[in-house]
Amino acid sequence: MEARVAQAAARLARQENEIKCLTAEIERLKNFGCLGVSPSLEGLRDENAKLKYRLNFLRKSLQEERSKPVKSMININSCLQEIFGAAIQAAYPDLENPPLVVTPSQQPKFGDYQCNSAMGITQILLKTTEQKVSPREIAEKISKNIPANECIEKVEIAGPGFINVHLRKDFVSKQLSNLLVNGVQPPAVGKRKKVVVDFSSPNIAKEMHVGHLRSTIIGDSMCRLFEFAGYDVLRLNHLGDWGTQFGMLIAHLQDKFPDYLTVSPPIGDLQAFYKESKRRFDTEEEFKKRAYQCVVMLQSKNPDFIKAWNLICDVSRKEFQKIYNCLDIALTERGESYYQEMMKDVVQEFEDKGFVQVDDGRKIVFVPGCSVPLTIMKSDGGYTYDTSDLAALRHRLYEEKADIIIYVVDSGQSVHLQTVFAAGQMIGWYDPKVTRVAHAAFGVVLGEDKKKFKTRSGDTVRLIDLLEEGLKRAMDKLKDKERDKVLTEEELRAAQTSVAFGCIKYADLSHNRLNDYVFSFDKMLDDRGNTAAYLLYAFTRIRAIARLANIDEEMLQKAAREEVLILDHEKEWKLGKCILRFPEILQKILEDLLLHTLCDYLYELATTFTEFYDNCYCVEKDRQSGRIVKVNMWRLLLCEATAAVMAKGFDILGIKPVQRM
Repeated sequence: MEARVAQAAARLARQENEIKCLTAEIERLKNFGCLGVSPSLEGLRDENAKLKYRLNFLRKSLQEERSKPVKSMININSCLQEIFGAAIQAAYPDLENPPLVVTPSQQPKFGDYQCNSAMGITQILLKTTEQKVSPREIAEKISKNIPANECIEKVEIAGPGFINVHLRKDFVSKQLSNLLVNGVQPPAVGKRKKVVVDFSSPNIAKEMHVGHLRSTIIGDSMCRLFEFAGYDVLRLNHLGDWGTQFGMLIAHLQDKFPDYLTVSPPIGDLQAFYKESKRRFDTEEEFKKRAYQCVVMLQSKNPDFIKAWNLICDVSRKEFQKIYNCLDIALTERGESYYQEMMKDVVQEFEDKGFVQVDDGRKIVFVPGCSVPLTIMKSDGGYTYDTSDLAALRHRLYEEKADIIIYVVDSGQSVHLQTVFAAGQMIGWYDPKVTRVAHAAFGVVLGEDKKKFKTRSGDTVRLIDLLEEGLKRAMDKLKDKERDKVLTEEELRAAQTSVAFGCIKYADLSHNRLNDYVFSFDKMLDDRGNTAAYLLYAFTRIRAIARLANIDEEMLQKAAREEVLILDHEKEWKLGKCILRFPEILQKILEDLLLHTLCDYLYELATTFTEFYDNCYCVEKDRQSGRIVKVNMWRLLLCEATAAVMAKGFDILGIKPVQRM
């Protein structure tokens, strides 16, 4: 796929500014003789001709850019940053890396956006040139150098030096029309990159529990976002499917489950066997020796042991897949076993480059700036998690050729992962300025008692039990609202699934992932406030407005191509601008990987829509008969644009809305 073109509006602003500068340069060269310098006439003409050629080329390119249809949604904030960046450059050409601060305004009286760079520039000028210039004076100079553009109506200087920006209504209206005609498109993000996301990663022979919920939900949503933005995404499930525990388990099965070579016990029994094998491993010396012998047999690919291992893995996979099917999550399995053959080469490479030290028979690697060394080979010659994680990192960099690698793993692994990443840099596998390797850490799930989420008996909550409880509570909620009396059986089941799994996902994603969060079915199923229940109900109501006015999809599409969206009412204007902030929200999350920002935005969009709907009639009816007397089509188009953005937001969060609820 071809690389995406940079945002059209930003390029226009940049090119127009360059044309302005080059025109001034030509004028300067024409008058060069007045400066007392006497370059040869031939050289002067040559320089002048080059500048004129460049100027004509830019003008032609600018014209082509203006006539080119734009499919990607314009990030207005980025567009304004380009414009103000050019203005600051023109006003202060000698200033290196001047601060560029453009944010949406919090109140209408301060315009639509604000540029707050003047205060920072004041400080830089004072430090570098000892000039004392007031921020207001700087703001005025920046404002005078704003290049010609299609989005700014006017700017005003307020307070000590804030530049309040008012957008052009025809510009906002045009962007909304583009959205309705082209659908919700991703922001332009440059060339297509390869992204590897490592998430979910349960352990074979153990049931998935509530601790796996966050990695699975957050990782899936990140993948959906990168996929929407046009990246090539590999969703990796780094299963715990290798190591000493399998020797323990097979040794125990030999004693307790003699059919282990032909059939594996159910996952629940496997988990119980695993616990028993661990207890025996810790307390029985003879069993411990036999477990180690089983590990050696497994690692040497003994057919019987491989068969037993495969049976154990298969029964686990089937159980995991039930969870993934419920949550609509797709993954490519690539467990620790996948990297076994690569570990020898990893150890060899670290030895060849002189990074290995031997400590009590172990081969360890000290990484500068990291407190704990990596153990890449045990004293008995076995490999460790450190080795497999290094092998996985190397494979993702060299074989997958990833530009971005994201590990969605709990915060408790931060030190380990940062050490692995630092080791990868130290040995020269990647340059962090070129390749992004990030740990998207997250906190733990707490119960309502603010302690780790457990069952009443103190056991870890099984994820399948949690999802089934969610389904039950969602149906109870729908029946409390008597939705079972107006929905068909099929619609009711679809609403139940949408609410249950949507609420569980949203409750997680709406919290800052870096923090712990309290799991509460009562709060997540509440249809008031920032919850999936509220947003899903709001979405179905918005979708119903056109339907109840007998306006079908075809009529809306025709209107989108022909109607001008009028934004005269303050609530229409507020909603239009809120809809168009979607690309800048996504751009921010692509950078910081904090998905709660999208949840906050969707809630803001839903509440802004409610303000609009309460103040602006979309469909006018006769008060006596209830007959429709007038349909304000431009307002129905605003409803449609709101719903389209909400639907795409839900899709990124992995939530499935329904048409009727």
